[in-house]
Amino acid sequence: MNTTLCNAVGTALVAIGLAASGAASAQAQSKLSGNAIRIGVLTDLSGLYSDISGQGSVAAAQMAVDDFIAANKPGYKIDVIAADHQNKPDVGSGKAREWYDTQGVDLIVDVVNSGVGLAAAKVAGEKKKLMINTGAGSTRITNEDCNPYSIHWAYDTYALAAVAGRAIVQGGGKSWYFLTADYAFGQSLEQDTTGIIKTNGGTVLGSVRHPLNASDFSSFLLQAQASKAQVIGLANAGGDTINSIKAANEFGLTKSQSLAGLLVFISDVHSLGLNVAQGMQLTDGWYWDLNEDTRKFGRRYFEKMKKMPGMVQAGTYSATLAYLNAVKAAGSDEADAVTAAMRKTRYNDFYLRNGHLRDDNRMVHDMYLMQVKKPAESKYPWDYYHVKATVPGDEAFQPMAASRCPMVKKT
Repeated sequence: MNTTLCNAVGTALVAIGLAASGAASAQAQSKLSGNAIRIGVLTDLSGLYSDISGQGSVAAAQMAVDDFIAANKPGYKIDVIAADHQNKPDVGSGKAREWYDTQGVDLIVDVVNSGVGLAAAKVAGEKKKLMINTGAGSTRITNEDCNPYSIHWAYDTYALAAVAGRAIVQGGGKSWYFLTADYAFGQSLEQDTTGIIKTNGGTVLGSVRHPLNASDFSSFLLQAQASKAQVIGLANAGGDTINSIKAANEFGLTKSQSLAGLLVFISDVHSLGLNVAQGMQLTDGWYWDLNEDTRKFGRRYFEKMKKMPGMVQAGTYSATLAYLNAVKAAGSDEADAVTAAMRKTRYNDFYLRNGHLRDDNRMVHDMYLMQVKKPAESKYPWDYYHVKATVPGDEAFQPMAASRCPMVKKT
């Protein structure tokens, strides 16, 4: 074959290859609704959970999108939008419906606040669009209120109880009294922790429920003090946890009783200070200072937000990137195809260790028992935790045999 003919054949083969590649790319893109992906961060931008989620979750989702685009250079647009659900289930479900119906949203993430999470998950199920819940904690999300389109990613109330609650009871804290936020999250956390306490030989002497975003904890703490329980279990979160711990110290309650912050975030510890929070045991799904990978992400986030991320914000990054990688693997943003791709994946990255998505849509992964350091033990800013134990996901999360999720087939 002469040189001219060889060049002509080579050019033709290259042209055919490019055409085939372009056709494959066009076919993959054609499976995306509107040749674009839109991610909605439904969060608390102004209330008691804004420090643990809020603008930090929006920034984390955008970081995940930027990283995915840099690594994959997709031929489609990816947008991140955000809304404040105001910790109101009707506002949250209304925004989810609007996003799915008229804004082209393919995925909703964060959804901090269990009442909002449960309400918005019903909309996701109705619309057959994905929601990955990184912020809400109620185990109802993957139990009686589960659906194929609502995934629970970061933590839940069972894991909080199974890790820190069990450790406190086994360490001698046998009698408990609960100070509980009066909505789905607090109720689930009290119920799950009560089960762990009793299983491990402890007793619950009573509980008192306070409204979300309570302004005064004095009457609730007086009832807890009168119970004479060894441990006051704080079944609340965010600003409510911070304010109840501050009030308990002002009342002198901590001189005779110990506080169990069942959901404490690193931003809470930062706000309280080590003098107040020192010695407290807690459950966490992620800590910025665990290893070099977590530190790398923490420092990147800090450059943007001027504070370290907690497990909700890091979890929002993780869930967003996992979703985008699943869209790539499936060649589609159709929810069932994306979920199927996620189920095939085993996760070991900066956020998830030994992670896998179960049939009840619970992302199972290692959890950590932490203890807040004494001031003298902290060597640099945001150096707040001792890692007391790593708890495998199958021990931390509710076993499938106990599941109340209708999607789970009983054997």
